Amino acid sequence: MPPTARIRLDISYDGTEFQGWARQPGFRTVQGLLEESLGKVLREPVQLTVAGRTDAGVHAEGQVAHLDTAAEVDADKLIHRMAKFLPRDVRITGIRPVPAEFDARFSAIRRHYVYRLTTARYGADPLSARSVVGCRPVDLEAMRTASHALLGLHDFAAFCRRREGATTVRELQRYDWEREGDRLHAHVSADAFCWSMVRSLVGAVLAVGAGRRTPEWVAGLLAERSRSSSVTVAPAHGLSLVAVDYPAESELAARNAQTRETRSVPTGDCCI
Repeated sequence: MPPTARIRLDISYDGTEFQGWARQPGFRTVQGLLEESLGKVLREPVQLTVAGRTDAGVHAEGQVAHLDTAAEVDADKLIHRMAKFLPRDVRITGIRPVPAEFDARFSAIRRHYVYRLTTARYGADPLSARSVVGCRPVDLEAMRTASHALLGLHDFAAFCRRREGATTVRELQRYDWEREGDRLHAHVSADAFCWSMVRSLVGAVLAVGAGRRTPEWVAGLLAERSRSSSVTVAPAHGLSLVAVDYPAESELAARNAQTRETRSVPTGDCCI
């Protein structure tokens, strides 16, 4: 077999018309579209490994994936060619060779998401309606108090849809809110996220902001060991994966081993 090189892709997409990242027969998915398109351009089968598998309607501005290829890759030429080849709701924004130890999923040390809302009386502006959720005025300080109580290493079972054998223990490293005019942005960062976690975190804290729940109620959810029916999942289209952090190249192998050890059963990390 010819020698292969590992290539990192930085990817951006509007998730509105995709059934999520993961390939599904008969459905339009980001992975399926990119693998098919890259395969035609590189003239070989392509299999992508991704940092975070987003669900239907969720966007990405800083998604990361890798592939192994026997083709000679000129990054600038390939980016330009793919811009012409791909539909307008997905773009490859960066391409570069990486060491064989780089793994888009297992090498990641944290993932960053932003959830976008507006309290404008007329709702989301038409030019941002696919990525911003309208909501009523909220108590931002109460929301910040509730969010802060969730930081740290916890079992987030109350916020996650169940996957057989998958852990729901995560380290939530950032969860805070910013207001800019009528816009609200929730910044959520963790080592990884289980299925439904980000949108459930947002939905729970929005209930506090609306006065339907208290910060103490949110903190109490950490004691539950199964998904809570009292948590409303926020709409998908307000959520976007904005960045993924990786260690220095010399630390990649150690990070891969650490991640695999703590996630011996596939967790289906994603952000729905």
